[in-house]
Amino acid sequence: MRIGIDGIPLATPKTGIGHYTFEVARELARSRPADEFELIAPVPIAARPGGAEGGPGVAPANLRACVPRTDGSLRRRWWSFGLPLHLREQNFTLYHGTNYNVPPWADCPTVVTVHDLSLLLHPETHEARLVELARRRLPVMTRTAAHVLTDSESVRAEICDLLGVEPERVTAVPLAARRAFCPAAPGEAEEVRRRLGVREDFVLFVGTVEPRKNLLTLVRAFDLLARASTLRPQLVIAGRKGWLTEELYELVERSPSASRILFTGYVTDEELCALYSSCRVFAYPSLYEGFGLPPLEAMACGAPVVASRIPVIEETAGAEAARLVAPTDAEALAAALAELLRDDAARSELAARGLARAAEFTWERTARQTFEVYERVLAEHRPRRRAATA
Repeated sequence: MRIGIDGIPLATPKTGIGHYTFEVARELARSRPADEFELIAPVPIAARPGGAEGGPGVAPANLRACVPRTDGSLRRRWWSFGLPLHLREQNFTLYHGTNYNVPPWADCPTVVTVHDLSLLLHPETHEARLVELARRRLPVMTRTAAHVLTDSESVRAEICDLLGVEPERVTAVPLAARRAFCPAAPGEAEEVRRRLGVREDFVLFVGTVEPRKNLLTLVRAFDLLARASTLRPQLVIAGRKGWLTEELYELVERSPSASRILFTGYVTDEELCALYSSCRVFAYPSLYEGFGLPPLEAMACGAPVVASRIPVIEETAGAEAARLVAPTDAEALAAALAELLRDDAARSELAARGLARAAEFTWERTARQTFEVYERVLAEHRPRRRAATA
């Protein structure tokens, strides 16, 4: 069996979808040594299997990266011509689009992963051109693919309701924290904090700086915390700058706590692990998620988590492993932060529950359930192929 996987999310510094693509591809290849897996992209893949993800040999030999030799016109028309021709020439069994896209035609069946419907459900938190593109493309992609994967049961229900996809054609396969995320040694964490300018006593947020992450509420809660108590932690916001951020940065400039708010920009896995492992509290007030990987990563590193009470976070974090508050209630968020910052016992208990919860999710399970979907799709398409060639 030869499986093609969208490698475009690995062509730039990886965020959530890039990590998902690599972890699924690697675990699929590890668990199916007799099959071939190929990460395909029209541009060079920056994080190649066996590279910086953990050293040489981290990916098995049956997983490789491929940049097909195509001329400029086919590269520009990658989805409509370049990729379908490559799939035909190389005789792939199935293609998996890990980032919302599959080719409009292909000689093999396709599976698409739709991580969330934020662009449709919360258009005000995105750039208008991307919202319009999603409105046009998402219905087409979910109709074109033989099966749709998503990261949570909450989003599965949204895909069925909003896009009209038959429930039997959508499967929720949960993600996991990567192996890199485990409690870091205090000395290692201290060195990273010193390099980044992070103080010992800090509240952490991790994610792209964009409106859906609801950082306005977090900054307001941080100000309330300072006004209502003697607590003076630092607020560390780790992640690359996204879009529509002007209001947030203006709020921070006006904040009486501005000197204690640090934007680190993009950080490496090593730095992230150190921050997760040494923060007093991890705060994640997101308005909407497809899965919510940062809270799970924080739990895997032993951080106590305060997050939004939204369906996906409830599904991922569980009712007992995180302190959940209404996403736009700055006072409730400030109170939860204050309680955990003051109470060492409550913080330790929540951290222990988080560690246990994070251990329930593995990329091995993600890959196994993903391959089960491949097998179902291929079983459904074999009779059609035989009939077409008869």
